[in-house]
Amino acid sequence: MKHRSSAKIMGSLIGLVKPLAPFMILAILMGVAGFLTAILITVFGGFALLEVLENPAGIALGTVFSCVLLFAVARGFLRYAEQACNHYIAFKLLALIRDRVFGALRKLAPAKLEGRDRGNLISIITSDIELLEVFYAHTISPCCIAVIVSLLMLIFIGSFHGALALVALVGYAVVGVLVPYVISRRTRRSGDAFRAEFGDMNAYFMDSLRGLREILQYDMGQERGEQIGIRTQKMSENEEEVKRQGGLSSAVTGFLILFFTLVMLLVEGLLYQQGSIGFEGVLIPVITMASSFGPVLAVANLGSGLAQTLAAGDRVLDILEEEPQVQEVETGKDAIFTGARVEDVSFAYDQDTILQHMNMEICKGQITGISGPSGSGKSTLLKLLMRFWDTEQGVIRISETPIQEIRTKSLRKMESYVTQETQLFHDSIENNLRVAKWDATREEIEEACKKAAVHDFILSLPKGYETMVGELGSTLSGGERQRLGVARAFLHNAPLILLDEPTSNLDSLNESVILKSLKEEKEKTVVLVSHRPSTMRIADTVYSVENGRLS
Repeated sequence: MKHRSSAKIMGSLIGLVKPLAPFMILAILMGVAGFLTAILITVFGGFALLEVLENPAGIALGTVFSCVLLFAVARGFLRYAEQACNHYIAFKLLALIRDRVFGALRKLAPAKLEGRDRGNLISIITSDIELLEVFYAHTISPCCIAVIVSLLMLIFIGSFHGALALVALVGYAVVGVLVPYVISRRTRRSGDAFRAEFGDMNAYFMDSLRGLREILQYDMGQERGEQIGIRTQKMSENEEEVKRQGGLSSAVTGFLILFFTLVMLLVEGLLYQQGSIGFEGVLIPVITMASSFGPVLAVANLGSGLAQTLAAGDRVLDILEEEPQVQEVETGKDAIFTGARVEDVSFAYDQDTILQHMNMEICKGQITGISGPSGSGKSTLLKLLMRFWDTEQGVIRISETPIQEIRTKSLRKMESYVTQETQLFHDSIENNLRVAKWDATREEIEEACKKAAVHDFILSLPKGYETMVGELGSTLSGGERQRLGVARAFLHNAPLILLDEPTSNLDSLNESVILKSLKEEKEKTVVLVSHRPSTMRIADTVYSVENGRLS
């Protein structure tokens, strides 16, 4: 993971606003106008007071009250317009970011996602992205508004005397810049720790839910509960530190606003004694300054909350900016399958060597079997044929073309891949099958299921193909899920079928039906990984893998 500064994180997050820049500009303009109307209500009150004290400021009392009424009404409309724009931007961007994160995860999968906590990823996709709403709706435009309004106030106060503008400048800078910067620095570590602990808690809780039967069976409920309590306590401690710093920020900010207001009065008193300013130069600037801290106060209050927002943004950027291990090929060749070859291929996961100088011929229209003990590299070879990983040495050719030169979409259409564990979605059986071919007809789906020996089982269910599958396929047995995975492969109708232990959870009857269907697919090329001798009998050629080598 990269270590980014707060400025780097904010810069990257702001860069995502480009598609909605006009709305952001509109929100800033509405915010500036809204704060100006609020400030002017107080300032015009000062002018009214001057008029009552027979120290006229050139504005009639009736005009003052009319303007105040107008400003009060306008303030409500402008505030609503600002917030509407900000939240429109925030929610549109959250949808955009979720789409980009999902796209990034798709490109990172599976090489960069294997071994990652799913619960942690879910935490990033949900709560971390949701937390960015604070940044887009309550950070960017308030900061811009604070800068613009403060500059306008400095010009107005400076028109009475330059020294007064200097006092106001220092006050705005300390309250709106120094305080949030210090608080953000003090709470950054706690914010990072809280988001990390939150993700870990999600992962731990998900594991506990998935393993609930095992927890009950082995009476581990108390131990898991204690661990959840410990993790919750760690989260609470980090959150407590963030909240404590937030309270400190509010107290310090309130004190500083009063302090600089008093400093302004003191300077005005000295200037008044020297004759540099009149009574209006005392009253109007101090009223203006006291009432104009609203924009910088909004920024100051971001300090502690911003720590968690930046921590969440950092985790989201980790995904968006991570380079995939295997780059998709968008402008490569669209090959027509005529066979495949594995030439002197070696591969390792980190430092763990799996395949060494492997050579293999996959002939079109034949069934190629691969057998060997667990951990010998059989499944890895299929993943290399799918180009989930790239070979470290040697080359895999499909239709005489190196696999890295084939367009990724073309490669996916050319291959069907059935893993040992079939992933099912929380949807109907029919829609789970349509993953392989979304526009398939019901006849095509049923034909694929018959070949996979699962059609009769589906018809025996109360709603047939419309039966809902539980989360992760939990309502089906391992064999039923596996047969649905094989049915997907038949439905995909690719010329090259890669099967990783496709009958490991099946009885001999269902296995024989599937193997018979494979044998009858004369136009298909099949690579079949299995440790069962009965499965290997249908293979035209059998390779044995031992310690990463073929024999």
